[in-house]
Amino acid sequence: MALEITAVRPDPALLDLPWATPLEDWPEERLAALPRGISRHIVRFVRVPEGVIAIKEIKDEIAFREYHMLRALNRLAIPCVRPYGVVSGRVGADGEPLDSCLLTHHLQYSLPFRALFSQTLRPDTATRLIDALAVLLVRLHLQGFWWGDVSLSNTLFRRDAGAFAAYVVDAETGELRDRLSDGQREHDLDIARVNIAGELMDLEAGGLLPEGNDPVEISNQIMARYTQLWHELTGVESYNVGERWRVDERIRRLNQLGFDVDELAMSTDVDGTTLRIQPKVVDAGHHSRRLLRLTGLDVEENQARRLLNDLDTYRAALDVQGEDEAITATRWLNEIFLPITRAIPADLRGKLEPAELFHELLEHRWYLSERHGHDVPIGQAMADYILTILPTKPVEETVVGVDTVEMPVVASREE
Repeated sequence: MALEITAVRPDPALLDLPWATPLEDWPEERLAALPRGISRHIVRFVRVPEGVIAIKEIKDEIAFREYHMLRALNRLAIPCVRPYGVVSGRVGADGEPLDSCLLTHHLQYSLPFRALFSQTLRPDTATRLIDALAVLLVRLHLQGFWWGDVSLSNTLFRRDAGAFAAYVVDAETGELRDRLSDGQREHDLDIARVNIAGELMDLEAGGLLPEGNDPVEISNQIMARYTQLWHELTGVESYNVGERWRVDERIRRLNQLGFDVDELAMSTDVDGTTLRIQPKVVDAGHHSRRLLRLTGLDVEENQARRLLNDLDTYRAALDVQGEDEAITATRWLNEIFLPITRAIPADLRGKLEPAELFHELLEHRWYLSERHGHDVPIGQAMADYILTILPTKPVEETVVGVDTVEMPVVASREE
């Protein structure tokens, strides 16, 4: 057998890695200190010239299947880790064949859920994670993807202006179809509910779940959140023909949820008195796409919404409502956002990504203004935030000082 690397742009540096050694036995000097979630497979992080990659040791057929599935999900703009390649044809020093390895790019500023709970978090953190996972599941189902192993452990989370954004990290059981039946969607939800309850029970037994959180009750929330969002995005509504303004209202409501309507199906009944409307294709990322178009900033959806709100406030303060929005956005970027994010001391920049840091700074400014009874200048708020708040944050860019594999787990389940 000959070692083979399958990738879009394979880096020759990959050949220097110890592929003849089982992944579990790779020397520490080869590894990057990143938090690992619980997995049925051996997973390690390694630094290469292009950045950090995650390496998962799995059977040859499964590795190639997941690699191509992740590529398909990326083409559909589904939030998931980006595949790097597959290393196959591995042979150990004893001449025995070794499993293949799936390589994916590390998602910066992302954390497995157990690493999040190792920090001091708000009591409603579990609920916010469930909300993020429900949104992700809706997006997957709209694209015809059946996950088959929905869980917090198979998801990575990035902070998103006080909420979280969820990303698929394990797609080996998934299937991509033209359309999912109601039964297939419900099956995914049942899997999610059971897995999440078990995962939260593990946290509870380890003393990591804040008091007052019922694992079963929280896991059931994914059903309600998913159903509510699915109906809003796909449900049929009927109006009187004279209420056509409600069509625009439906579109605005979808935009507020962060979704764009690409196509609408409208019809009237036989006598033409009732109008029926249903979104045909719904794309997520309404606010993030608008911010990207105006400023070039590529951020999460809630972060984009928060930054756009600050941009609107900036426009109002300048009294330039009639000026081209793109011109004002460029001024806001160069006069507000970039100077603030670039003023962060170099040793603190890995704490939070710039958009999340800007959101937290706005929150801190509001808190200071409320405490002092008057508007606090942004510069004063930034100085206080850098002095009192930011140093207490864990570094989330690439390294978190906890190995989640060693955190307490009660049940020995395959997640």
